[in-house]
Amino acid sequence: MARPYLHPTVSRLRSYTPGSSRLSSEPSAGNLSPSLSFAGPSSTPSALSRVSSHSNLHTESVVDEHGLPRPTEAPADVFKWTELRDIDRQLRAAHKSPKISNILGAPSIGLPTVLAANGLICIGTDEGKVCVFDFDQKLKCICGGDTKNTGAVTAVALSFDQTYVVSGHATGLIQLFELKTPRTPVRSVQPTTVTAVASGVKEGHVQGSRIVSVGFVAGRHTAVITADDHGLAFYHSLGKMLFIEASDILRILGKYDLESFESPSRAQGPAPTLPVRRRKSKYSILSMMPLPLGTVSHPTDAYNLVALLTPTKLVVVGLKPTPRTWFKCTREDLQDTSRRKGRHLKGSLSWFPSVLHNVSGKVSITDKTGDLMHPRLMYSWGRTLYIMQVIEARLKQPVRNSRSGKTSELEVGTITFENLGKWTSIEEILSAQWFNINQILICTAKSLEVYDVRLKKLVERTPFDGLSLVSPSIAYTSQGATSYVDSVGDIAHSIRIYKGRIYLLGREIIQRGTLLTWAHQIVKFLDKNDSLGAIEMARSYYLDTAPGNRNDLPEADDIRKEVIGDRMRQLLAAASEHAFSEQRMFDETHMTPDGRGVDRTSLFEDLVATACRACIALDDFEFLFEDLFQHYDDAGITRIYLVQLEKFVLDNEIRMVPPRITQRLVAMHAEDGRPDLVERIIWHIDPACLDLNQAIQLCQRHHLYDALIYVYTRALRDYVAPVVELLGLIRKINQHRRSRESWNEESMEPLILNAYKIYPYLANVLSGLTYPSEDPLPPEEAYQAKKDVYTFLFFGRSSIWPAGEGGRLVLTSDEEGGEEPTYPYARVLLRFDAESFLHSLDIAFEDSYLSDSKEVSRLVIISILLEILSSRDLSPSAVTFVNIFISRNVPKYSQFLKTIPLSTLHDILIGLASDPDASTREDRQLAAEYLLSAYTPHEGDKLIALFTDAGFYRILRTWHHQEQRWAPLLETYLDDPDQHASEIYGNLDEVLTHSSPSGKHLPLELIILISDELEKLLQMSLASTAILLDKHIPDLHERALEKLGPDGDHQRFMYLQYLLGPAKPEDDDYIYLQRGTTVQLHPEKLYEMYISLQCQFSPKDVIEVAKHLSASGPIQWSDVVQICESKDVYNVVVWALDQQGLPLQAIEKAETFEKKLTLKVLDGLSGDAVPDVEAALQELVDLGRTGISVCFTRSNSSSRDVPLEDVWFRLLSSQINCIQTVSASCSPEALSTSPPQDSSLEMEWRALDTLRSLVRETFSSLVSISSTRGLSFPRLFKQLVNSAAQMPLSKGTHYTEFRTILTGMLESYRSEGDMLFITKHLLDRDLFETVAIHNREQICGWRPSLGICSACRKPFVSSDKSKVEPSPDRRHIIVSRTGQIYHSTCSPS
Repeated sequence: MARPYLHPTVSRLRSYTPGSSRLSSEPSAGNLSPSLSFAGPSSTPSALSRVSSHSNLHTESVVDEHGLPRPTEAPADVFKWTELRDIDRQLRAAHKSPKISNILGAPSIGLPTVLAANGLICIGTDEGKVCVFDFDQKLKCICGGDTKNTGAVTAVALSFDQTYVVSGHATGLIQLFELKTPRTPVRSVQPTTVTAVASGVKEGHVQGSRIVSVGFVAGRHTAVITADDHGLAFYHSLGKMLFIEASDILRILGKYDLESFESPSRAQGPAPTLPVRRRKSKYSILSMMPLPLGTVSHPTDAYNLVALLTPTKLVVVGLKPTPRTWFKCTREDLQDTSRRKGRHLKGSLSWFPSVLHNVSGKVSITDKTGDLMHPRLMYSWGRTLYIMQVIEARLKQPVRNSRSGKTSELEVGTITFENLGKWTSIEEILSAQWFNINQILICTAKSLEVYDVRLKKLVERTPFDGLSLVSPSIAYTSQGATSYVDSVGDIAHSIRIYKGRIYLLGREIIQRGTLLTWAHQIVKFLDKNDSLGAIEMARSYYLDTAPGNRNDLPEADDIRKEVIGDRMRQLLAAASEHAFSEQRMFDETHMTPDGRGVDRTSLFEDLVATACRACIALDDFEFLFEDLFQHYDDAGITRIYLVQLEKFVLDNEIRMVPPRITQRLVAMHAEDGRPDLVERIIWHIDPACLDLNQAIQLCQRHHLYDALIYVYTRALRDYVAPVVELLGLIRKINQHRRSRESWNEESMEPLILNAYKIYPYLANVLSGLTYPSEDPLPPEEAYQAKKDVYTFLFFGRSSIWPAGEGGRLVLTSDEEGGEEPTYPYARVLLRFDAESFLHSLDIAFEDSYLSDSKEVSRLVIISILLEILSSRDLSPSAVTFVNIFISRNVPKYSQFLKTIPLSTLHDILIGLASDPDASTREDRQLAAEYLLSAYTPHEGDKLIALFTDAGFYRILRTWHHQEQRWAPLLETYLDDPDQHASEIYGNLDEVLTHSSPSGKHLPLELIILISDELEKLLQMSLASTAILLDKHIPDLHERALEKLGPDGDHQRFMYLQYLLGPAKPEDDDYIYLQRGTTVQLHPEKLYEMYISLQCQFSPKDVIEVAKHLSASGPIQWSDVVQICESKDVYNVVVWALDQQGLPLQAIEKAETFEKKLTLKVLDGLSGDAVPDVEAALQELVDLGRTGISVCFTRSNSSSRDVPLEDVWFRLLSSQINCIQTVSASCSPEALSTSPPQDSSLEMEWRALDTLRSLVRETFSSLVSISSTRGLSFPRLFKQLVNSAAQMPLSKGTHYTEFRTILTGMLESYRSEGDMLFITKHLLDRDLFETVAIHNREQICGWRPSLGICSACRKPFVSSDKSKVEPSPDRRHIIVSRTGQIYHSTCSPS
């Protein structure tokens, strides 16, 4: 039978216990469709839910770099614009037809330049006039009569009570008009001259200065402030005295820069309208504005505050009671040099006066001083916007009366400025004005933006061409007075805000704009017949996730939700009525233009989805479940409603659904034959909403046991009924299994999968958790559930369930009418799968219920298990797991299980060791270890034998180690199959070390045991075995080598290499023991065997091995020579003879060996045996280099007992004879120094080239020796030539080989000489340049750049001779390596 839910490595009864102790459950396996089956277990019901993918095109958005939501569709409208066509037509009509205007006598108005709008719309023109309109676009008057020499209006302002207009002109003229008599100004301030200013006779704007800003001070009509393009600002008190104008002018900012004005001679006569050259003033004023009066009086109104912004600073001046500066700050990035040259910085400022702020967020006019808002000042430089508020503080200061001498306290007011934050835009700010008390309208070259002061972020942005607005200075770019780049952005006078409306003075059109609020956004969707979009937009405002502003919405959340909630309910009702109305069947949405019908299924689907989302937000489902469902039911399209509603149920967004709708939803899936979808619905819906009879019948019919358990436990609070249902399923499986004819593994697999759900269910319920989500149950419910399940599960006989009338007897017998055993339910669970059942009990044992309950306890449960065990009707596997379960829990809960008889524990221990099942050996051994930690058995010898047969080696090792029984302990390591080789050798080493304390001999029984197990040890690791024997039993080396058998030469070689050879770093990867620090002396037989095997398997390393052996102990060189000569390792023979002090005999042997190898080369060349030729050549090279080493060593030695010339002669002579012998048998084409074209001759040429290279190497070594005493190179060379001439194989070519050799040597020397020459010149050049630089620096020394100390910043030498001489400790200076110079007392060191 398959066990899909409890793998052996998951069970808590196994030797490996996972991190998670819970059993997992999968969905019911009765009727899962392939598309909805799940690969893994699900711990919660929500894992069965599909992810809802409802998209809302109206609320989804991305966020830009400022956190401002940006819609994914086309950007929504932010402002609603209205073109003021009547005003525009009246302004531009006369300008378009000047001839007609002259004929008819109509005045020329001119083109608009500046705008003011606060109660009336005032527009200045380039003809020097000001046109005043009301908000109905009716022209009220035109200010200005004869404007021949006044110049264009470049600044205009309307008084607080809309009765006076002040205008500033390009010539510096200032005019004040009363709207009752607009033809003639009531006051006029003419510009002064440079001469008058220079002489100090008069203050004011110089003639030709363009006025850039004007404004009324507070509520006065004749108090005006003005500023010009030369950075001068004035306060004008335009009064009259004796019917004569008596203007008082006060300069409040700026200096006269007379060089920037025209000369006095040119200033005479009429002022030109346009300047004739570019002004180069050092100063400028970016913006200026007086504090206007608010809707309620504020203490700061008495100071007549004026804010002025320049490119470098902000200044706030108070004109009352006496003029003074109250605040000044400089620009933060004043030192920033990254700004592009040639462009003027843009700046703007704006006041918001004091108001009363009510709950609705609107400003009301009142005299009360309740929730008074302080005036706010906003200003900007470049891209950065700053916000402050102004507060008056009253202080008491002592004042002394000069007449009486008494001191009294006088309350004096002072103004403070509080910073409210700053914000940086992505573009340069051209204009910024207060839109309302909490929002600022910002205009850039590309957009209009609304910044919210409370949220400290942008709430709106819309594309807008800011450069399309009128600039009053654009006309001066043609004469070079200013640059076009600077002038085109001078648009601050073309934007005005009044009572939430925006007025824009554009080059093409004048328009008025309103910021769209939440109500406007909803109406936009309704205008498009998109009622669902309107509902979604309202929902986003309700949840406060909508993009954009929150204007016209209450600030309090509860009031805001109440307002929007009412609107959402209205929209829901209207949308449903429209969708199901008869008129909609005949409108344009139901038919295409060509007369075909339209499938409106998506409309009804979206209506349900939108209504669900809206009702979830409102937390009010009455409309969804009553009115809307009735509409769909009446129309016969309930399926659409149910399918859409199901998505929200599966997402756990809607859990409470009326039973009548739940019943319809479940019945729909049942009719479709999709019981898996029914199960999902049951899991995700609140149990109180289910039709229990319908749900239980469906679950039983379609084997939806997870859902059935959910209904029983969560709806009925019955925790025994699921056990009864699953026990019935187990009984059915057992009956089919008993009847072999009807048993079919494939058909029964779904039943088996569902039957296994009883085990995770028991684990969860008995731990106080819900199934399958594992959420904690309420304490009282958990207690009752545990009590009911324990009582039913461990009852001694069959029970009736449900208890009382209507219950039925729960049977477990495989045969109908069969006898029921004691404890039938626990017994059947053990028989079905003991491991799974005991795993669940092991989890339940951790719960504190079993410690406090009076009905059931851990001891009672174990007693019942032992009683079931004694009946002997369980399988051997089940018996084993019961023993494991008891053994593991006895030491864990010893205080509760201490009354279990010792005989019972002994029987359990015997049972664990007697089970022959090898698959559970480690599990049983671990359980036995648990049991032995709480129980000490008797009959130790019998148990040892039993444990040995059972393979409980870990327990045996513990016992043997305690009793110091070393031989049996060693056997447990060698016999344990779970021991790795690294562990075995480490443990063997430890045991052998402990068994021979103080370096005594090992016990004989251990030596015999190791000797008997040598073959097993050698198979595990040759290296570790060699080291282990060498450390403890070196006498067994020869026996170990014999154990390798007659064909084990290579294994013997590896064994001896690990034992005697030099250590290698790569050996650490597979040697499990550390080598001993002391060198062991071994029999000579082992050394000779090692040398012989080394010559056989690795002849190239024989010399290295011989050196290692000679360094570690005595070695018989005669034996080495004999062995190597017998193995044809010739170079080792020559080297060994030299080590014995016999160089001549070594060279003689080399001559003999060279002749043998030469014959091999000739035989190989004649027989085309290329491998043999290459091997012989390599041996010749090795032999020759060994001979070179012998001669070279003797030449550098101080001893002269050997004639050097004879040694070198014999070596070279034998090599040359070898070459001549080989060349005599080669083809003439192979004798050249370059490779032949014929590939068949390549081997001959390679042989000669190799031998010639060897001779050249010998000659090079001969030339390079440091001592030449007793050695004459010419004499040696002559002797070689004569001996070569006497050779019979030369065939008349006595000097051919010598010429080839010498030519190659000379070419090599020539190339080496060239390299040395080049290297010498490179080194000379680099060295001498470095030395020259160093010498030059040393002569010059270090000189301080400023002549001051780098620490105290005081000069080393004072220029003032009258000063006192510095103290002696400051006369000395210290120069660091970096060039820094300090006084000796100031040095950091």
